Amino acid sequence: MIRAYDVPAVRAAEDAVRAQLPDGELMQRAADGLAAVVAARLSEEGTDQVVVLAGGGDNGGDALYAAAALASEAAEVVAVLVGPRTHEEALAAAESAGVAVEEWRAGAAPDGVVAALAEADVVVDGILGIGGRPGLPEHLAGLPDLISEAALVVAVDLPSGCDPAGEVRSDAIYADETVTFSLAKPVHLMPATEEAVGLLTVVDIGVPDPETPAVQRFSHTDVTGLWPVPAPGDDKYSRGVLGVVTGGEHYTGAAVLSVTAAMTAGVGMVRYVGPEAPTDLLRQAVPETVFGVGRVQAWLIGSGLDVEAASEEQLRAAREALASELPVLLDAGGLDLLDAPRPAPTLLTPHLGELLRLATRLGIPGPDGGELSQETVQQAPTVVARQVADRLHCTVLVKGAVTAVVSPSGSGVPTFTQADGPSWLATAGAGDVLGGICGALLAAGQDPATAGALGALVHGVAADRANPGGPVRALDVAHELGRTVAHLLRLPA
Repeated sequence: MIRAYDVPAVRAAEDAVRAQLPDGELMQRAADGLAAVVAARLSEEGTDQVVVLAGGGDNGGDALYAAAALASEAAEVVAVLVGPRTHEEALAAAESAGVAVEEWRAGAAPDGVVAALAEADVVVDGILGIGGRPGLPEHLAGLPDLISEAALVVAVDLPSGCDPAGEVRSDAIYADETVTFSLAKPVHLMPATEEAVGLLTVVDIGVPDPETPAVQRFSHTDVTGLWPVPAPGDDKYSRGVLGVVTGGEHYTGAAVLSVTAAMTAGVGMVRYVGPEAPTDLLRQAVPETVFGVGRVQAWLIGSGLDVEAASEEQLRAAREALASELPVLLDAGGLDLLDAPRPAPTLLTPHLGELLRLATRLGIPGPDGGELSQETVQQAPTVVARQVADRLHCTVLVKGAVTAVVSPSGSGVPTFTQADGPSWLATAGAGDVLGGICGALLAAGQDPATAGALGALVHGVAADRANPGGPVRALDVAHELGRTVAHLLRLPA
């Protein structure tokens, strides 16, 4: 399990440790750890040119102390002071070690800075830290364009410009590697910001974990303790029966994909409710399927379902499910059926377009109080998802390269994020497969947040294993699920 902690919790944990240490000790630990990571990335010839971008906060101090250590190891180091102030002790240490110093505190970049960035082999981004606001300072807006494409960019704590809370996408430096200290922060794991983080390296400086994480991510080894494995006395009913209302005469494949995924992921039984065309396909593709309404432990509704064209049987089953006290997963067209909170666990699984449509229908405004826009949803997906979760008292899984599972505010449940799948998984039908996996987990008794995050993990791993490094079909992912679960269950806990 990877856990990330919000900024106030991190600051409190650091302050408690700092109070027990000599003045400056915690910063020196961070700087030494940063220098060690950067030194490990330098070429064996020792001719690397390193540019350290130093802001005025603690990150700038970390970067300057690291610059001093790197210069002592014979690297050619230039420090560029970009903030309104400078950590004077760290600057003195850097200058004593032979670090060349340039200033760029306002206006256009001086020629010396432009030349240094163009020739750099490694650029250390120590401009802004976890106290910074989203976006780069005005005079640094063009900075990313000045960095050589061949340079390795190492961010200190977080890429400058990124939202420390990880909720809003903004102009930022994109790092190849981010070095943070003791504790991961939301910026490192959230959909709006993780892409800018690159490889995350956590250096232990002796700060203990706070009590409550803000963001969590399951690792592959967590599956063993979470996946519902049947005991010798279990039967198909105790393992979980999933009712499925997906597909229709026009989107027949959704039924095949969702039911195949649920069965292959290990649900005890599937009861399918749908019209003739998908029913006939399922009789051939998934002959274990049982047809018609009956006893179930959870419902999956909506993948490939057009509410306007759905059969009366499907609509009746869906509405009865929503009125019941059983867990329900709503995907795609099924999202149109929910207008108010329901009295039982509910998991919504929209992609960004569906999230926009749902939030607009619920009357959720944009940040300026006007109509919610596609750009807002793209820039702040978890912010919008949390508003939907609060309005409907449900859990919202937002699909994407980084999938986020957001619970209502005040629930005490952290946001879960997963980034286990290859980019090839962005293909038609992938969401139908994910719905089948998560539905199977709900039927087995998992809570919505765990079902969503665990389902996203297995979905991503199965996609990678179905054709490592190459394109995958959604049906191939569904067929790979059983082998993937077996593989993950064999990993040591």
